Amino acid sequence: MQSYQEFLDLSVGFPQDGFEVIDDELYFHDLNLMEMIETYGTPLRFTYLPIVSKKIQQAKILFQTAILKNDYRGTYKYCYCTKSSHFKHIVEEALKNDIHLETSSAFDMPMIDALERAGTVSKDITVICNGFKTYQYKQYIIDMIHDGFKNIIPVLDNKEEFNLYDDEIELDEPCALGIRIASEEQPDSQFYTSRLGIRSEDVIDFYNNKIVNNPNFKVKLLHFFINSGISDTPYYWNELEKYVTLYCKFKKVNPDLDTLDIGGGMPFKDSLVHDFDYEYMVNEIINRIKQICAHHEVMEPDIITEFGKYTVAEASGILYKVLGRKQQNDREKWFMIDGSFITNLPDVWALNQKYILLPINNWDSEYERVTLGGITCDGQDYYNQEAHMDSIFMPKTRKVQYVGFFHTGAYQDVLSGYGGIHHCLLPSPKHVLIRRNRDETFNFEVFGEEQNSKQVMKLLGYQ
Repeated sequence: MQSYQEFLDLSVGFPQDGFEVIDDELYFHDLNLMEMIETYGTPLRFTYLPIVSKKIQQAKILFQTAILKNDYRGTYKYCYCTKSSHFKHIVEEALKNDIHLETSSAFDMPMIDALERAGTVSKDITVICNGFKTYQYKQYIIDMIHDGFKNIIPVLDNKEEFNLYDDEIELDEPCALGIRIASEEQPDSQFYTSRLGIRSEDVIDFYNNKIVNNPNFKVKLLHFFINSGISDTPYYWNELEKYVTLYCKFKKVNPDLDTLDIGGGMPFKDSLVHDFDYEYMVNEIINRIKQICAHHEVMEPDIITEFGKYTVAEASGILYKVLGRKQQNDREKWFMIDGSFITNLPDVWALNQKYILLPINNWDSEYERVTLGGITCDGQDYYNQEAHMDSIFMPKTRKVQYVGFFHTGAYQDVLSGYGGIHHCLLPSPKHVLIRRNRDETFNFEVFGEEQNSKQVMKLLGYQ
């Protein structure tokens, strides 16, 4: 019978970028994962920070290439969507690449203020403030504008949001505004229109009635987000055309408008058969925006993107030990891991998200079909399908087995409540940060130890 390694190569092609097997053990971007397990134990979450910069640079090159290829007259600005991962090590790594930020909630603003006080960013940084805003969020925005942050751009999610800015922002500190368009939802959605943003048919009337004669404000940016993400589908291209057309109509009545924020949604590699054509998609987006603007005789806008998952997902993974094997009937064999999908990878449970799943060792062994079971007592705590097939296969062996989920860096720490209380009181796993030194060696830093019982008891009020 074939080894697991031969089976995987015939199924999807292996090795792949970022993954290789040396001496029967898996390496991730040259990182020896078994050595990490032997050093730090499992369950183990890790983040390899150079990937964050790599993804940003790839996107910037893609857009700059498309701009040159299409003789596009606008510029491109990369904003990192902080909600994907707010952690300081992620944001600081991203900011090494001459980028800007997009926020979605009140506490983002003190975070940016702290970065400025530490000298990591200047008050010239562009901050796109999105989301339905609480009073506190709006007040933080106003306070930072008062404090000299020159390029804070509140993106109006509703008409009433403007009122507080109008009351608080003075003539000597003119404010650039954005407006978010309430996009049409995809055909299989339960709703017709996004709950976020202002109806497209109301945008120009709102501007004419409330903003055009107000010397304190200029609407510089129009923003939309298509919930399906960036995809080569009729739905995506139809929505893009609709909102670029609105931009052109708005530009004719508002000469200050010069920027189109096309949102996020650039996919990350969540499968070993991922075949998204990034170069084609970026070129096609730029080409279509240029064509629509030419048709309406409008100057092409500067482009902003807000990539979050794309930026951080592929930098992280989580490693588990198989604690036991259970043959429950003739067809179902379980690998019980020393962690939980519900608590460590909540998108698996909540959204049926798939990640790249690979064994860490025993690649020369035969293979068998299995289901991975989390250690909680919840019936939904399992993982039984790959993205490219309706099964999971792992090495068939009696030896100790380790497995890894990869490209898990977006949202999972925050959604699982880092350092908080988790289902069945499972502890947060140890988290290791990895950087690369100039001599190509690795630098390891324990960002967070595994949560202990005293910490959990204190959170629960027992101490």
